[in-house]
Amino acid sequence: MKALIPLLFCTLPFNAWGQFTLSGKISLEGQTESAFGASVYINELKTGTTADTSGAYKISGIPKGIYTIKVSYISMPTITEKNVRIDKNVTRDFSMKSGANALDEVVVTGTMKEVSKLDSPVPVDIITAKFIYKNPVPSIFEGLSYVNGVRPQLNCNVCSTGDIHINGLEGPYTMVLIDGMPMVSGLSTVYGLSGIPNSLIDRVEIVKGPASTLYGSEAVGGLINIITKNPSKAPTFSADAFSTSWRDYNVDLGVKFTPGSRVSALLGINYFNYQNPLDKNGDGFTDLTLQNRVSVFNKWSFNLKNNKQANIAARYYYEDRWGGQMNWNKSYRGGDEVYGESIYTKRFEILGNYQLPVSEKVTVQYSFSSHNQNSVYGNVLFDADQKIGFLQFLWDKEIGKHNLLFGTPFRYTFYNDNTTATRNTDGKDHPDKIYLPGIFVQDEIKAGIHSLLLGARYDYNSRHGSIFTPRMAYKIKLNQTDVVRLNVGRGFRIVNLFTEDHAALTGSRQVIVKEALDPEQSWNANINFVKKIVTGNSFIGFDASVFYTHFTNRILPDYDTDPNQIIYDNLDGYAVSKGISLNLDFNFPFPLKIIAGGTYMDNFQKENGVRFRPVLTERYTGVWSVSYELQKSGISFDYTGNIYGPMRLPVLSEDDPRAPVSPVWSLQNIQITKKFSNGLEIYGGVKNLLNFTPPSNSIARSHDPFDKNVQFDNEGQVVATPENPYRLTFDPSYVYAPNQGVRGFFGLRYTLR
Repeated sequence: MKALIPLLFCTLPFNAWGQFTLSGKISLEGQTESAFGASVYINELKTGTTADTSGAYKISGIPKGIYTIKVSYISMPTITEKNVRIDKNVTRDFSMKSGANALDEVVVTGTMKEVSKLDSPVPVDIITAKFIYKNPVPSIFEGLSYVNGVRPQLNCNVCSTGDIHINGLEGPYTMVLIDGMPMVSGLSTVYGLSGIPNSLIDRVEIVKGPASTLYGSEAVGGLINIITKNPSKAPTFSADAFSTSWRDYNVDLGVKFTPGSRVSALLGINYFNYQNPLDKNGDGFTDLTLQNRVSVFNKWSFNLKNNKQANIAARYYYEDRWGGQMNWNKSYRGGDEVYGESIYTKRFEILGNYQLPVSEKVTVQYSFSSHNQNSVYGNVLFDADQKIGFLQFLWDKEIGKHNLLFGTPFRYTFYNDNTTATRNTDGKDHPDKIYLPGIFVQDEIKAGIHSLLLGARYDYNSRHGSIFTPRMAYKIKLNQTDVVRLNVGRGFRIVNLFTEDHAALTGSRQVIVKEALDPEQSWNANINFVKKIVTGNSFIGFDASVFYTHFTNRILPDYDTDPNQIIYDNLDGYAVSKGISLNLDFNFPFPLKIIAGGTYMDNFQKENGVRFRPVLTERYTGVWSVSYELQKSGISFDYTGNIYGPMRLPVLSEDDPRAPVSPVWSLQNIQITKKFSNGLEIYGGVKNLLNFTPPSNSIARSHDPFDKNVQFDNEGQVVATPENPYRLTFDPSYVYAPNQGVRGFFGLRYTLR
């Protein structure tokens, strides 16, 4: 009899013990595809599952009770059902609908059209505002430090100039757009990136590889498109303020107002202040550039008749920054007693788009920027002014299986400064003016699981003449989880001759530009493979790319041929950037999310038969973000970090005692956030956990910044002396990592919907 009792228990129905099954099917509204990989999660039990290839799901072993069920799917708003009673086996179907939250997975940068990220024939990386909040930073320039294959590069230890490297390519090869328009280029690449308020950013889209067919010059190595918030979907009020133990302060404010039923507007203000000079490495110079910066952004959105739209936005940016010897103040500005680099920047932008009231989809895009920089580098005055105007007509037309896009861009650039760069031998100013009209066409052809994108662009540069850039992209969607992309394209760059080396353009040198000067060009090919692997209640996102870029016609200034001239010419050589990149996205049924990525690169230049590796180019880079949320308590933890392999550093000569190659280095951070139901968030943590900083001797001859005790021979070469045995001159360009060590931070964030 006792032996029969276990058998009796085993043969009873499973739900006789109060455990039941929840099952059903998840569909996508308006689509024939199923919601493969959609997540179904029961909050109270901390358990869930994912839908199979047909969209079916099943969760077993659920005790009797009342639960909250969440259904989520990439690019769709999450469905939340509360008070779901389960006291028997329950079948419940869900239909996922598009909505505002779907925007996070919609991209426009690759093709200038809104498409889902998975359907884009051009691979695009998306960085959302939520990702930036995992490690709060005062500017998007620093926020990109944790994006795979992207590295903000500091170029000066004193004034903290910087640019953004993509796949190891120098900053001038990266184009930065705001809402798809070329706003940050030329002179503004030096300081303009630090003045974009985080409060106005909706997301950042990154394309790695040439995009000149759609965006023209500078989009040679890749582009970064900063997309601002839609006023109609922005919070009514938002505020974010934080400070670190270095006593720097950052405040972001955003306010939405609706003057009419068809009009909405967004006002954003960013203020950053750092006035606490520190010299922890003991070289006599400030470790971090002091800054006082304000940026005001205003965007208006109009809903016109016949579902047409218009947007217009303006931004004003002012910054006063300085770095240098610890005893510097403004009374020394421009003198040779105490070294300091002081920069006053004033910048104004206006940009917008307008859909014409015609039956066809025709859009006018326009922008204008004015950038004025008044600066001194020691005793060298550099005063420059740049204005860029941009106008473009776009015609979006579908004919059968052909999705066509026609564009007629026009760009005007005005540049003037106080150096010999824009002053001829007659002593008069001759501002640099460039007219760049063009035309492009793009055709995306879809046939079942195949998609082919063909594009071509013709530009006429008033200095260089005709430029042609073709493009081809092919995508095959093997199934709902596997996508393969092949992209081949040509890029070109019109070098801003007098803005990228402005600190060197001093004295009486005559600028010589060869008549046959050609624009820099590149050919790029990359293969991208995306796959989602379902493993029980979890899935892993897999995104891998192999890339190869070949550059020709590189233009660099020659200061050596004639000491009285600066000669610009196309060098006899080429450059190559190649490598492999991998991104992983781990999604679990419990509230843990891991994002990790790595890129291995082999970049080199070959000139006059000699192959060498460019300076400040890492061999490999890795990034990660680990997030865990305790939903009931509203507490979340974020651990972010990056790691960089060795890079060649710009030493002055073979006698320079500074290391010619950097060590492997890493910046890691941890953050704890507490969320309240009223929209308030409190966060804090530690930045640079490993307390990594560059060597204390990074600035060569920091004790003699004006080279008063340096001796030169008749050919201008440094002579070794007992006081200067290594034949050094003052050099602040040996920089590859920030000088800020470990520090704590604390902040408050409030959002009113």
